[in-house]
Order: sequence, then structure tokens, then C-alpha cells
Amino acid sequence: MNHRLVVSSALASMLALGLAGQSAAQDKPKEKCYGIAKAGQNDCANLSGTHSCAGQNKTDNGADEWKYVAAGTCKDMKGMTADEAKAKMKK
Repeated sequence: MNHRLVVSSALASMLALGLAGQSAAQDKPKEKCYGIAKAGQNDCANLSGTHSCAGQNKTDNGADEWKYVAAGTCKDMKGMTADEAKAKMKK
């Protein structure tokens, strides 16, 4: 019985370490990137206020639609900041 307890404790410790590693990976900074979301793949409400929930955009790469991306990668994806998206929408 003592052997079973040791094995169970070791397994629980390994699982806990694995979960801790995953949460650390998810804590990386993210930023909103506008103009890159495909239809139905936006992360939340858009700038124009036509919807208020994730997955509701109807067109690809709408200037007012956004997705969370790793900080510093938005420009590489040809995306825009919120201010740039607002300026583009006014044109």
C-alpha cells in the first residue's frame, strides 16, 4: 500500500508540473491586432459596434475586427493597432 501511495504522489507531482508549465506559457503578453481576423474568427466585439461577441464577423480581414496575437507580431501579420484601424474606418 505504501508503494502505491508513493507512485500516486509522484504521478500527481508530474501532472501538476505539466499544468504549471502550460499556464506559464499562456502568460505571455498579447495584443489586439486589427484587420487580420478571418470570417467567424474574431476574438470579441468590433470597433464599429455591429456585434459584441467572438466569432460574429462576416468578412475576412475587416479593419474593425481583431484577434489577440503575441505581443510584437501584429505588424508582421500586416495588422493594425486600434488607432490605425479607427483611422482606416474613417476614410
